[in-house]
Amino acid sequence: MSSVSIQQLGIRMGAVNILEQLDLTVHEGEFLVLLGPSGCGKSTLLHSIAGLIDVDAGSIHIGGKDVTWADPKDRSIGMVFQSYALYPTMNVERNMSFGLRVAGLPKQEITKRVQRASKMLQLDPLLARKPAQLSGGQRQRVAIGRALVRQAEVFLFDEPLSNLDAKLRTELRRELKQLHRELGATMIYVTHDQVEAMTLASRVAVMRGGRIQQIGAPGEVYARPANMFVAGFLGSPSINFVHGRLAGADAAGAAVFSAGAFEARLSREVFLNAPPAAGDAVLGVRPEHITLAPPGEAHPPAEVTLVEPMGSHQVVWLDMQGQKIAAIVNSAEPPAVGERVGVVMDLARACLFDPKTEQRL
Repeated sequence: MSSVSIQQLGIRMGAVNILEQLDLTVHEGEFLVLLGPSGCGKSTLLHSIAGLIDVDAGSIHIGGKDVTWADPKDRSIGMVFQSYALYPTMNVERNMSFGLRVAGLPKQEITKRVQRASKMLQLDPLLARKPAQLSGGQRQRVAIGRALVRQAEVFLFDEPLSNLDAKLRTELRRELKQLHRELGATMIYVTHDQVEAMTLASRVAVMRGGRIQQIGAPGEVYARPANMFVAGFLGSPSINFVHGRLAGADAAGAAVFSAGAFEARLSREVFLNAPPAAGDAVLGVRPEHITLAPPGEAHPPAEVTLVEPMGSHQVVWLDMQGQKIAAIVNSAEPPAVGERVGVVMDLARACLFDPKTEQRL
């Protein structure tokens, strides 16, 4: 396993900058997930690490070696694509061993590597089958096995689960996490699915517009987002944004946020820095940090507009004085549509943002 270091990377396509002055370090044995919406540059970044796209500026190092202009075969990487990319006329065993045979490895070594990978991925009963005889999940396991037999220093995954149904995605996600634990290999994984990112990653790098917005442990990025984009992209349903105004801090360092009749006293711990002077602000509160209570003066009133049953819980959508917010309710009997309730927010877990810069205050 090796580290990956990217410095001042720039990639252009025509007149468009896809990546510009991007820096990223992936530590040895780390499972880094590049997360972001379509078109944010995450796959372009992965393909540049693999050597499938030429860079216009910057450098890429794998294991301390400059591979910026090295051919893909010389980068000691194993790559798994979204489309499986299996040879339809070859059986599973030959698909997995094809690259090793082309490289001229001894037959005994090829057999040893294929057997090890097939055992880890539970492919032993399928080695004689061709891709057409396999399910989508089985094909993707073969594609992963083909990468594993190379015994690469870095494994790259380009949205490998996006073509699978929900049940298969969950199963393969668990297998990938277990595989990383067993191998201890360096893995870089691209996805737009936040659930995959949160469950798989050692660290998550959230991307937007060719730039990394925030990088950190999944729990850290979720609980302490750097800006409104990161806060809104992670979480389902998304974080609630309440637009209002912030009063200046008092002697204790607390500040008062108000939005219409709603008013909240925010402690110093909610802010990244010292509370700013009075001005417009956006309060971010996640749905799981909102509970419902009987309406009264102690809690801002809201009207239930929609209830979404989710099996283990319900998502209750509310109209709070013109602002739409969501709350996760675990009760077997959620409030009915049209009912008025009181909204209780766990303000110790809230975030505040500047509406102009969208950065966290």
